[in-house]
Amino acid sequence: MARALLTRFADSLSLTDPDAPLTPGQWRVEILSGLTVALALVPEAVAFAFVAGVEPLVGLYAAFIVGLITAVFGGRPGMISGATGALAVVMVSLVAAHGVEYLFATVVLMGLIQIFVGIMRWGKFIRLVPHPVMLGFVNGLAIVIFLAQLGQFQVPGSAEGGGHGMANGEWLHGAPLYLMLALVALTMAIIWVMPKITNAVPAPLAGIGIVAALVIGFGLDVPLVGDLASIEGGLPPLHIPMVPLTWDTFEIILPYALILAAIGLIESLLTLNLVGEMTGKRGGASQECLAQGAANTVTGFFGGMGGCAMIGQSMINVKSGGRTRVAGIAAALFLLAFILFASSLIEQIPLAALVGVMFMVVIGTFAWNSLRILRKVPRTDAFVTILVTIVTVATDLATAVVVGVIVSALAYAWSNATRIHAIKRESRTEEGAQVYEIQGPLFFGSADGFMEIFDVAADPDIVIVDFANSRVADQSALQAIEALAQKYIAAGKQIQLRHLSRDCHQLLSKAGHLMVDSDDDPDYELAVDYSVKTGIIGGH
Repeated sequence: MARALLTRFADSLSLTDPDAPLTPGQWRVEILSGLTVALALVPEAVAFAFVAGVEPLVGLYAAFIVGLITAVFGGRPGMISGATGALAVVMVSLVAAHGVEYLFATVVLMGLIQIFVGIMRWGKFIRLVPHPVMLGFVNGLAIVIFLAQLGQFQVPGSAEGGGHGMANGEWLHGAPLYLMLALVALTMAIIWVMPKITNAVPAPLAGIGIVAALVIGFGLDVPLVGDLASIEGGLPPLHIPMVPLTWDTFEIILPYALILAAIGLIESLLTLNLVGEMTGKRGGASQECLAQGAANTVTGFFGGMGGCAMIGQSMINVKSGGRTRVAGIAAALFLLAFILFASSLIEQIPLAALVGVMFMVVIGTFAWNSLRILRKVPRTDAFVTILVTIVTVATDLATAVVVGVIVSALAYAWSNATRIHAIKRESRTEEGAQVYEIQGPLFFGSADGFMEIFDVAADPDIVIVDFANSRVADQSALQAIEALAQKYIAAGKQIQLRHLSRDCHQLLSKAGHLMVDSDDDPDYELAVDYSVKTGIIGGH
């Protein structure tokens, strides 16, 4: 298994499709798309660093390292990863209680857990997420992205002393608010119109560039990226987490590492599926787990806060034309260049331009057709979609997805539990025998309903239970069959089981409830003749 994963890794490391190498024009689109993503990453990384209670460079280093490693090794070209709010809200309590060094140690352990998940190939279980949960995830995330931008409409303040870059949460009002809204609207209009004029430059990049030029050229007094915090810094330094190597430390960081690993993988794998639907490519779940794990392990040793896939920046990249690993690598390298050489320039970009880009991401991410189909789909599916959307906004993405999957599974189990019934008829081969043709699956949810089908007292001396249109699924089903047999035997009657599938045959034998007396039916390849410890169950 490990060899197969390594082979897939090696096959995926080509930056482009070997059968369709990039043309010079496509290289330009990929690089410009990466530049657009890098510009959008800066305020997000800084803001999430403040949420986690760490310095801005801790978030920026995470965005660079996680973004670079996942761009090279990730399971889906076109995805963008970095520091995210879903992880930051979990980290804040750890940092507050134990300090940033424990955060770095937690990120390393988080990465190792994700690597283990990738080696075990557990990423494939993302397939169990139903479509209504995906719709709720997408809609909830769009709302979360929208709400996150509202903080940019506050009065700029000092970011020194661990502040969040805003002054006491005071909102813009009057002329500054109207100017901010006008620039946001202008950015959105440029992004909407630009593709109709030319595709030479990604529309979001054009929107940022034009609005930034207007603000700088006319000296407009609006909030800038530099008002959040300075992004100037050096190369990420190698830093071994300064924590005691004791069992107590492990007990502190393990719960956080497990939660962060789960949140990061769920968000990354759902984003992988979403990007896959947009680009027409599937697969790569286990590889994405390995890449995310490696990225976080390395980040923890270089003073970063860790991260996972970012659906907003991934949407910017894909819609700007980024389809290969080139765009993601370019985004990470541009971000590092901003930190090292161009901090003063990037800090002059108006927040309104970046807010406008993210608002367009919100419009493009929200599944508007889900509002139309809510009345047409089954009520359970509609409820799950709305529930996941609400929980995503109220808590976090991982909790919302888990809740959605559990509710969907319970609804599915209940639906199947109510399907169990039987068609009663007289036997065509054995005179006086009563036949019960079981319809629907027999499992823990339908076991009680299965028992209620039979009338032991009123049935004749020979009863045939035909499972041709049913399936015995679990231990509860086996127990129900044995209990039914015991009832008929206690009443002095004979019961026969027919058309049990081969896997049911194996379950019955392994469980020891029923002992096989004869070979499987040569015509149907089905187990038919059985004896039970206290009576006979058999016959064709």
